[in-house]
Amino acid sequence: MTLLRIQHPVPDYDRWKRAFDLDPADRKASGVIRYTILRSRTDPKFLMIDLEFATPLEAEKLLLKMRRLWSTSGSSVMSDPEAWIVDIVESVELG
Repeated sequence: MTLLRIQHPVPDYDRWKRAFDLDPADRKASGVIRYTILRSRTDPKFLMIDLEFATPLEAEKLLLKMRRLWSTSGSSVMSDPEAWIVDIVESVELG
């Protein structure tokens, strides 16, 4: 499995979440199997989003879409996004 991890600060979480839920990148059609939104406990305006894919190519294509969105309308709900495409090499559930 491949993961696209995106992180960035948001000025207003609720406003960002509404924009995220509109899904302008069409996550499902882009191959996203599952996503997780993480929010920092020490800085609730800092988010990480993990998007899981079956293949690296799907992650790369969605990242290109996201970069286009960030350059146009994304700056109104978040700033300074960073992204990494990583392979999940081990995932263990202990419980």
